[in-house]
Amino acid sequence: MSKKNKPNRPKARRPRGFEDKSADIIRAEQKLIASAFSVYDSHGFEPLQTPAFEYADVLGKFLPDEDRPNTGVFALRDDDEQWMSLRYDLTAPLARFVAENFDGLAKPYRRYQAGSVFRNEKPGPGRFREFVQCDADSVGAPGAAADAEMVMLAADVMRAVGLKDGQYQVRVNNRKLLDGILESTGVPNNEEGAIQRMQVLRAIDKLDRLGPDGVSALLGEGREDDSGDYTEGAKLNPDAIKAVLGFTTASSGDRGQIIIDLEKLVGMSERGQAGIQELRDIDNILSAVGISSDRAAFDTSIVRGLGYYTGPVFEVELLTDIKDKKGRPVRIGSIGGGGRYDDLVSRFRGQAVPATGFSFGVSRLLSALERLDALEAVTQPPVFITVFDRALLGEYFKMAEDIRGAGLRAEVYVGTGNITKQMKYADRRGVQLAIIMGEDEMSKGEVTVKDLYLGAEMAKAISSNEEWKSARPAQETIARDQLIAALKERIKI
Repeated sequence: MSKKNKPNRPKARRPRGFEDKSADIIRAEQKLIASAFSVYDSHGFEPLQTPAFEYADVLGKFLPDEDRPNTGVFALRDDDEQWMSLRYDLTAPLARFVAENFDGLAKPYRRYQAGSVFRNEKPGPGRFREFVQCDADSVGAPGAAADAEMVMLAADVMRAVGLKDGQYQVRVNNRKLLDGILESTGVPNNEEGAIQRMQVLRAIDKLDRLGPDGVSALLGEGREDDSGDYTEGAKLNPDAIKAVLGFTTASSGDRGQIIIDLEKLVGMSERGQAGIQELRDIDNILSAVGISSDRAAFDTSIVRGLGYYTGPVFEVELLTDIKDKKGRPVRIGSIGGGGRYDDLVSRFRGQAVPATGFSFGVSRLLSALERLDALEAVTQPPVFITVFDRALLGEYFKMAEDIRGAGLRAEVYVGTGNITKQMKYADRRGVQLAIIMGEDEMSKGEVTVKDLYLGAEMAKAISSNEEWKSARPAQETIARDQLIAALKERIKI
């Protein structure tokens, strides 16, 4: 065939920043989400599913002031000329759902959800344009009790997914404290000072990466990074910079002592004192249920970068050193977080609707668990039934049904090829147990079970083909009516 007549076939390729997921990853993610859902469900939360697309104006603060809202989000025009965007997170769609169904919902409305979210940003190592979040939120819940419950949920989820106490810590702060300090240093708590306050929050959020000097530069005139890029600073005066940095380091191990220290810092600021009281209420509830500072601490360096938080905020941090395959330290950072956001639903209704929530990125948490060897085997591979004689297909499928009825996975080979090819297929599938039954075995009421895992181990110690044939490693012929018991014994169920 000439090049001119060669068919034009598309190249098989993925868009950058999107990933294919194997069966092992999918099952691990599903198990992790199910563990979190069990915690949410035990607290009386209810599941919800919202669509992947929302009208662009629903996303609010995530959008730029441009005619085409495609910076940070993926957007397109509907046939009625309205802009729609793939959801940036699960919180803005929740706010829209509550506003749309406000009168019919029992409040507080307590929901949990997991699903893909999308960021139209430059992809990089570990930075995807699509990833899965898992959230729980209480909408219509004023007061620190709802915030304390979110901290409890976060700590309990970490236990449920396999982390041990001492491997994680929920670190809690309150935006109102920083608001009070900024207010006392001349930054107004209104729309006029909103941009400056957001610059301060983003600067503090980089404290663990840039250190005090780098954050000090971002709080002042600005900072040039190693690549030569310059970030405009918040333009705080030196006294304000000193006050903010002093606030971010006002943390110790004991929650009660931190409250005492913070009271001195916020002074007479009404908003700052309100934040102090909320932390005191949270501490009382956490202490009552036995959550010590080891599991949930107060940490004034936690501010959360998003602008919609209005009160208590928190992040879940790993305390365990994590290393890559070459033994080098790996920084995972925050594996979850949340806080109070009292303004999102009010965007739609024009009335105050308090809300608080917790969210974690499934892939990030899964990566941390994998590096800590905290993941258990999620799914046993299926028992593999070879097709020795195609005339016995009905018997093979009946055998598979019996095995499934006993609570085990089972697969009958439906491809083509002899036993050798079938065994190669079983190896690639990670199969442990394979069953062989021909006409002779069937007439005797027997089956042959091969343990491929054990066979591979035993094969390492066998030096000759003759020895292999005489040893017949990890292969056993048993009575058909004893098959289920034998399989369970091999799988150790």
